Amino acid sequence: MPSPLVALVASLMLLLIPAAAMADTRDVQTAWRLLDYMAVDYGGAVANGAVISASEYAEMTEFAAGVSTRLRALPATPERQSLIQSASQLEAVIGRKGSSREVATLAHGLAADLLKAYPVPLAPAKAPDPAMGTRLYVQSCSSCHGLTGDGHGPDAARLDPPPIAFTDAERARQRSVFALYQVISQGIDGTAMQSFADLPNDQRWALAFRAGSFALTDAQAVEGERLWKSQPSLRARIPDLKTLVALTPAALAGSIGQAKADAVLAYLRRHPDQVMQQAPGSLAVARSKLAQSLAAFRRGDRRGAKELALSAYLDGFEPIEPTLSARDPTLMSRIEGAMGEYRAAVESSTSADDVAERVAVLGGLFDDAEAALAPDAATQASTFLGAFTILLREGLEALLIVVAMIAFLRKAERPEALRYVHGGWIGALIAGGLTWAVATYAIGISGASRELTEGFGSLFAAIVLLSVGIWMHGKAQADQWQRYIREKMSRALSSGSGWFLFGLAFLVVCREVFETILFYAALSTQGNTAMLLAGAGAAISLLAVIAWAMLRYSRTLPITQFFRYSSWLMAALTVVLAGKGVAALQEAGIIDIAPLASVPRISMLGLFPTFQSVLAQLLMLAVIVIGFAWNRRAKPRAGGPLAY
Repeated sequence: MPSPLVALVASLMLLLIPAAAMADTRDVQTAWRLLDYMAVDYGGAVANGAVISASEYAEMTEFAAGVSTRLRALPATPERQSLIQSASQLEAVIGRKGSSREVATLAHGLAADLLKAYPVPLAPAKAPDPAMGTRLYVQSCSSCHGLTGDGHGPDAARLDPPPIAFTDAERARQRSVFALYQVISQGIDGTAMQSFADLPNDQRWALAFRAGSFALTDAQAVEGERLWKSQPSLRARIPDLKTLVALTPAALAGSIGQAKADAVLAYLRRHPDQVMQQAPGSLAVARSKLAQSLAAFRRGDRRGAKELALSAYLDGFEPIEPTLSARDPTLMSRIEGAMGEYRAAVESSTSADDVAERVAVLGGLFDDAEAALAPDAATQASTFLGAFTILLREGLEALLIVVAMIAFLRKAERPEALRYVHGGWIGALIAGGLTWAVATYAIGISGASRELTEGFGSLFAAIVLLSVGIWMHGKAQADQWQRYIREKMSRALSSGSGWFLFGLAFLVVCREVFETILFYAALSTQGNTAMLLAGAGAAISLLAVIAWAMLRYSRTLPITQFFRYSSWLMAALTVVLAGKGVAALQEAGIIDIAPLASVPRISMLGLFPTFQSVLAQLLMLAVIVIGFAWNRRAKPRAGGPLAY
């Protein structure tokens, strides 16, 4: 049985699914299949404005009418009327015996728009098994289509219409693997092609890949392998299985030439696992999205260009950011900054040439990143240093705050309140692990979700620390502290104050734990487990020494100096977290980006070269200055967020 959490998430998602997603999948797939069939086979019915096959032409007319009927039956969406109009236009072109090129263009365009408006499963969940496809073809298809796919199987002569020849290169160039999968799944009415819907989904996909490879030779596949492995631009064009199964040789030829297109698809249809090695969350995805973004910008579609640029970061680069940060943090920062600047350029009135130049720069940075991410680049030393620096960096912020809270309670001689602080950071360790496990294995977590978690968590923590820092600064005068002690220390610790301590400790630690686990999950894929654990152990040991030194030193500090130094620490962390929070929300696309070329990028200090993040830090700094000044002028009084 699924867990209650998974069931709840599934129920909520059902409530949020739009009508388009709840359309009858069979109607959408059938309409798409008919459109694909017309795009490929219309040339056998009409040539030069004259009918050359009455039966084929009647079939085309019937199929076009069937598409219109199915579109009208789909759930209402803003796009449906436009789809119906396009279908009517297609009927009109067929009615006046238009050219095969015109019909193919209209049919393919309508098919693509249909799947955008009413999404259906477009790709297998995993790379199909070519050997399975070959076995299934011999068992189920060779009697009609022939062992070599030439359409001359033992039963072909008695079939009307005859089975198609998969070796027909011209027809094959117009047909995608997805189209073959649809035919295998549903069959073709009026022909001997039956439905194989009873086969498991993975077997139907394997069969489709096998049928789609007959027209592409082994010699072409050898050349395709060379091209695929030597040209990153090709991998950017076909970043995942969804792209591969929807792609026809003719469509790919429009950008790289027919010979290259045939060769690359000959290789990939024989080895579909090659695209699985780079999707999703890969630089190939980032390259592809950036190329699409640039194309949208050239068309004048700035909104689409911005969305694609954001997708390039969240879907392509952000998932591999932890690994790259561990391998080469400087390069990671350069790419992160360059992608932010690209999004800002797309929003501004920048010329297309400038945007294209930025894409070219990012392409060079991606090349460097691919070299850094190569399996042989992961040495034991790099894994150790990555694990050590990540835990030390992420743990230090949380440690400073928690240790300051513990030292404060000891100064106040309130050891009974320590249980709230310890409960907070221990609970955060547990919750951080559970959150990561649920997000990874139960419901998934996107790059945007990670950035939003970090962004909102940082800003909330900054606001809490701001109030604590100003309060602590107010107690830095000896007479104020003595009055505070006399008025408040006689009271027992209230439950509200205790839970405030718990919440603060929980918040600051949980944020760091969650991010640290994501980085360690990426490092674990390198296989150097012993070095990873050694790096983590060394970082924990150093953090323990720092905590011991801080606690020991704080005991010897006069109370006024303790509060003064603690308030300055809280103020500094407030400014750091404000900058980090805004930067994370910018990366998630929630806040716009206005670059500041004169500002350096120092992520450990929360300093990022954008107007919004710097403004947030300046605002926090201004509030701190005003708060500290008010403390100096105000009359001594006790109380505050930690009142006892």
